[in-house]
Amino acid sequence: MTRLPGERAETPLTAAILAGRWIRSAAVDDDRGRHWTANPDAKGRSALTAAEPGSLYAGSAGIVLFFLELAAATGHEAYLEDAREGARRLAATWREQSDLSLYHGLTGTVVALAEVGWALGDERLESEARAAAQHIARAARPLGGGPGWTGDPAQRGDGGIVLGLLRAATALGAPELEELAVAAGERIAGLAVPGHRFGDCPDLPIDAVTPGFLAGTAGTAFLLARLYGLTGEHRFLEAADRGAGFVREVSIVTGRCAVVPHHVPHERSLHYLGFCSGSAGVARTFYELYRVTGDPGHLDWTRRLASGIVQSGAPERRTTGFWNVACQCCGTAGLLELFVGLWAQTGENTYLTYARRLADHLVSGATDPDGRGYRWYQAYRRLRPGEVSADTGYMIGAAGIGAALLHLDAALQPRQARRVILLPDNPFPAIPVPPSRLCEAEKE
Repeated sequence: MTRLPGERAETPLTAAILAGRWIRSAAVDDDRGRHWTANPDAKGRSALTAAEPGSLYAGSAGIVLFFLELAAATGHEAYLEDAREGARRLAATWREQSDLSLYHGLTGTVVALAEVGWALGDERLESEARAAAQHIARAARPLGGGPGWTGDPAQRGDGGIVLGLLRAATALGAPELEELAVAAGERIAGLAVPGHRFGDCPDLPIDAVTPGFLAGTAGTAFLLARLYGLTGEHRFLEAADRGAGFVREVSIVTGRCAVVPHHVPHERSLHYLGFCSGSAGVARTFYELYRVTGDPGHLDWTRRLASGIVQSGAPERRTTGFWNVACQCCGTAGLLELFVGLWAQTGENTYLTYARRLADHLVSGATDPDGRGYRWYQAYRRLRPGEVSADTGYMIGAAGIGAALLHLDAALQPRQARRVILLPDNPFPAIPVPPSRLCEAEKE
């Protein structure tokens, strides 16, 4: 496909292809495989201060998942080769990773290797995924109430590792990983309000409590709801309800809309909208609770959080909690994931209409000044609006934005319904089309 620099893409798929073009221009090959420069443009450096060449968040693990999805959406074998070469390097280098977490460390690599190994039928990649998962299992240590790794119950710590091990247990046929994950979850369930951490986040007061998803209470409640759905053991549901109850208590509710403070007690009026610390992530917790319990009250809260996003005026209107940022972590792509998921679950056209609006905004914000493909310049750190950069990675850059656009593309095509790759903390349907629309497509 040839487009002039600056020419607009017409569809989510075209935009994702152009994002893939830019990421491919950042490829670096060596004898161990392929990785991608985090920020290949001369205009700025990566939004992350520390390099994460293999991570799901900003490195190769996330990018290989994007290329797998791009191959499925287009049928082009070249993208499978990108995924294969990236996975080959992950398989060769995972022993160099000291961080074990889901988004920034080895657990994310396990998820990527297992997914690529299954998609390509490559037993060697699956074997490396299994070896890496076993390494994580051996690294568990006794903590108060059960095994753990970091001591942090949130998704950024032990919570994310547990979710990754649950995914690996199923993908790799390793029930011992599930047993360890459940045992680690039991320790987390024993906390008074699961997920609470005080004063260990950058730029936060020492007594701050974060109710959000990646570093807070909501993400831990999501994990516990997932464990309840897996085991049926009510201690997990009781703990998940304690966490969800705290989130409801501190949220601001106006009519049918709800928003969540970034941290309390200091910033009750700072409401992030994105995945990491805001409504798009917290909504996943309430949907997971609805999924495993059938309680309509949890679905009602999912809807309230979604309505709060729409009521804010996003994506066109910027607020203190939704600034110049497009990525999956805290920007527009994270909102797109939520609304595609809600469309797939409910079949309500209002969610699909808003998802299209979010996608249009993402495409209009892409730049292609040199014909190398789409990238998104953003101010990743809200408190440093002058630090603008464009990254290739999944949660932070073009790969994740492209993946979110591909998920919308799949949602728009019930006749060619396809499975999309959702990360372990995404509770929505992997085929993002409402069952009623799939049935309609079959009858046509």
